[in-house]
Amino acid sequence: MVPAAALAEELMRRGHRVALVSDERGVRFPGLFDGVQTHVLPAGRLAGGPVGWAKAAREMWRGRAMARELYRTFKPAAVIGFGGYPAFPALAAAFAEKIPTAVHEQNAVLGRVNRLVAGRVDAIATSYGKTERLKQKYEGKAHHVGNPVREAVLALRARPYPLLEEDGIFRVLVTGGSQGASVLSKVVPDGLAMLPVAFRRRLQVTHQARIEDIDGARAKYAELEIAADLATYLPDLPEQLGWAHLVIARAGASTISELTAAGRPAILVPLPGATDDHQTANAREITAAGGARTIPQNAFTPSELAKQMQKLGLDPAALENAAGRARACGKPEAARDLADLVESLDAPTAKLPVGAAKPKEAFA
Repeated sequence: MVPAAALAEELMRRGHRVALVSDERGVRFPGLFDGVQTHVLPAGRLAGGPVGWAKAAREMWRGRAMARELYRTFKPAAVIGFGGYPAFPALAAAFAEKIPTAVHEQNAVLGRVNRLVAGRVDAIATSYGKTERLKQKYEGKAHHVGNPVREAVLALRARPYPLLEEDGIFRVLVTGGSQGASVLSKVVPDGLAMLPVAFRRRLQVTHQARIEDIDGARAKYAELEIAADLATYLPDLPEQLGWAHLVIARAGASTISELTAAGRPAILVPLPGATDDHQTANAREITAAGGARTIPQNAFTPSELAKQMQKLGLDPAALENAAGRARACGKPEAARDLADLVESLDAPTAKLPVGAAKPKEAFA
C-alpha cells in the first residue's frame, strides 16, 4: 500500500485524479490515502482447498463486475495493480473494458497475481534490476523504476549518517515489519547480552514487537540493563530510522526500499515462509553491495548476531561505509519514474498541466 500511496500522491501533484480500489484490509492504513476516493471490492483469496477456491473465484468475479460498473462513471485513463489478490478484480475489469494497465512489483520475485496478469498488462514496473520469475518474453515491457517510499523516509537521504563516536551511544532499530517478528524478540535481547560489557552499555534499542512478545522482550532487556524502548507500532519509524546506526529487520520490500533510500546498514533475517522465498531475494542486492548482512532464520542465533554486531559496531568507519553502500542501492526517484510510466500509458493526452480543466483519472 505504501508504493500505491506514493504513486497516488505524485499523480495528484501533477493534476490527475486518483482513486483507490482494494479490499477491506487495503483501505485500513491510516493517513496513507488522504484526499483519495476509495472503493472497497470483494477480492477473495485462493486458500482452503477446492471449496475455498470456488468461493474466491465467485468473489473475484463479483468484484470484477463491480469494478466495471465503477469504470463506467469514473472513466480511468489507466489502472495500476500493486500485486496481491485485491488487485485482480480491478485489473480483470480493465482488461474487459480495454483500459491501459500496468502492475508494480515490490519484491525481487514476481508475485503470483502479477505473474497471472503479466501477459495482459501493458507495462510491468519492477523494484529490482533483476526480478525472478519474470518470463523472458515479458522483459520487453518491464521497466526498472524502484519501490516508492514515503516522503518522510526520502527526506532522510539529505541527512548524514548519524555521528558514531568510539564511546558514544549506539542506536539500534529492531523491526519485523507491520506485524513484528517473534524471532527478533527471542534472539535479539540474548544476542546483545553476549556483547562485551563496554559495548552493551552504549546501546540504545528501539524495538517493534508483536503484542504477545512485547512484555517478555521488555523484561529481558531490563534484566540485561540494556536501554530499550518497545512498542507494537512505531508511528515515528522514519525518525527512528534517521537516528539508527544499525537496523535489525526482516527483508520485506518496504523495509529494503526504506533502508536504501535512507542509507542505513542492516542485519537482515528473511522470513523463511515468504511466498517464493522472496525476502531472501529482496536482500541479495543490498547484501552483495556491502550495505547489509543477511542471516537465514535457521542460523539466526544469539551468538551469530553478537558476532555480526561486533564486526559492524566496533568499527565506526566500516559501519559508515556500509551505510553509504546501502544508500547507493536506493532509487530515490521511484515515485517520479513510476508516475512517468503511468502517464505514458495514455501518451496522447498524458502531460496535462497541474490545474488542467479536465485531469486524467487513474485507479490504483
